[in-house]
Amino acid sequence: MRLINTELFYRTTSVILNFAEKKMVSIQIEGMRFHAFHGHYPVEQLVGSDFIVDLKIQFQESKALKTDDLSDAINYQVLYGIVKEEMQITSSLLEHVGNRILKAVYNKFPEIDNSEVKISKLNPPMGGEIDKVCVMISK
Repeated sequence: MRLINTELFYRTTSVILNFAEKKMVSIQIEGMRFHAFHGHYPVEQLVGSDFIVDLKIQFQESKALKTDDLSDAINYQVLYGIVKEEMQITSSLLEHVGNRILKAVYNKFPEIDNSEVKISKLNPPMGGEIDKVCVMISK
C-alpha cells in the first residue's frame, strides 16, 4: 500500500483551491469602425475599405475589482488606441494586421491570459455581393 505525503497533499490542495477562487475577467470591445487601406490588390491600398474590429481579452482578476481605480485596470481607451494605430498601418493581409494587434496588446498588457481579435472587411471586392469577410485570431 502506498502512503501519501500529507504535507505535499495539503500544499497542493491549497494551491488548487486558491486558483479556483480567482476570478477571470473578460473585456470585449465590439464594433470598432475604421476606414483603412488593407488588401492584396493595389486599388484596395489606394481607395481603402471599411473595417469592423472586435477585440476580446481575458485575464485573472485585477486589483480594479476591489479598488474601483482606473490605474489598477486594463484601460479600454488604451486598447482602442492600440487597435486604431495598427489599423492605420497598410497591410496586404488581414491576418498580418490581426497578429500585429495581438502582439501590441500583449506587449502593453502582459497580464493577459487569452485574447481574440476579429477583423471584418465590409463589402470586399470579390466579384459578387458579399457583406463581409472576417479573420479571427486567438492567442
